[in-house]
Amino acid sequence: MKRYSAWKLFTHALRGHKDWPEAWRAAEPKKHYDVVIVGGGGHGLATAYYLARNHGITNVAVLERGWIGGGNVGRNTTIVRSNYMIDGNTPFYEWSMKLWEGLSHDLNFNVMLSQRGHVMLAHSADQMQAHVRRANTMRAHGIDAEILSRDELRREVPDLDYSDEARFPIHGAIVQRRAGTARHDAVAWGYARAADRLGVDIIEHCEVTGFVEEGGRVTGVETTRGRIGAGAVGMAVAGHTSELARKAGLELPIESHVLQAFVTEGIKPLIDQVIVFGAGHFYISQSDKGGLVFGGDLDGYNSYAQRGNLPVVHNVAEIALAIAPHLSRLRLLRHWGGVMDMTMDGSPIIARTPLDRLYLNGGWCYGGFKATPASGWTFAHTIAHDAPHELNAPFTLDRFREGVQIDEGGSGPVPGHH
Repeated sequence: MKRYSAWKLFTHALRGHKDWPEAWRAAEPKKHYDVVIVGGGGHGLATAYYLARNHGITNVAVLERGWIGGGNVGRNTTIVRSNYMIDGNTPFYEWSMKLWEGLSHDLNFNVMLSQRGHVMLAHSADQMQAHVRRANTMRAHGIDAEILSRDELRREVPDLDYSDEARFPIHGAIVQRRAGTARHDAVAWGYARAADRLGVDIIEHCEVTGFVEEGGRVTGVETTRGRIGAGAVGMAVAGHTSELARKAGLELPIESHVLQAFVTEGIKPLIDQVIVFGAGHFYISQSDKGGLVFGGDLDGYNSYAQRGNLPVVHNVAEIALAIAPHLSRLRLLRHWGGVMDMTMDGSPIIARTPLDRLYLNGGWCYGGFKATPASGWTFAHTIAHDAPHELNAPFTLDRFREGVQIDEGGSGPVPGHH
């Protein structure tokens, strides 16, 4: 793969950053592919990359109705972690964390992984005990976890409200040191560039309008750029999963909701870690540009819009000031919304569908960005072998019919529980 020296970067800068080579080809759709991936977000691009890298399947197209990085992969709070405690989720997210740790080297592209630590606050003695249980579960699976007392936490994270008058008194925290953040745009670009180098066609501005079916088997897709034949089709379209699945005649146990995120004006270094509010749903970190990036709960209605409403802005601001009152002096720079595909148990679906050679990757709730590498890895395996990888075997579509749910309480609210 081509590498750029410091001198080459400098000479490009002198030319006003003109004449840079394309990071990936603007491919024209072919008549037929071995695999078509619908959705050019992080999960779709990662799936295409691992199909080529791990399974030698390079006659692959990624179809994106907009542009690479325009969906949820570019509309999130960039957190990566593996502090789960339910069978199924625990090994899956830990494998994703391990892939994150080697991803820049693997893709030959800096995804700007910052293992700054993930700190989940406890606001009662009972919650501290729940954190101890989570930490012990994580350790039993070989995942790093620490419990910090109030005094230990105060030494590491001094800029919170530890006063006796605090609305939510801080008792301590559970910390995962290996967790942190990654640059969302770099993840999309890195996977797109690496997949392109292996022969994958990335086709932007190509919306799928229907599926071609012959005898119960999916054999292609109808698109705004014509019919494209496929030996297999994988869906990875995040918040639009239900909408796309209906075009194939499938009804899914998924709701779509807006999840807002926010960033403040840039300031000097203040928050070194990812801080999570334990008495509600709120998380905050500081970006490399100096802005504080944070988010909260879902907007309480179904929507496909990439914008939110003011009551959630108000609620998120209240929580921020409850744990760190000095943030009141900061100006909000911007906010945005991602469309979340929420399953009823808070865990994803990576599985075959009732239609032969049609595969589903969706229902990520709050876990989508952090799951990107493992999602692509296991979805690629599922498509290549027409059978699940051991890590995604529990994430079946049938579990909702059979009542075998993976109810990950504590990973974030799900519809009906927020």
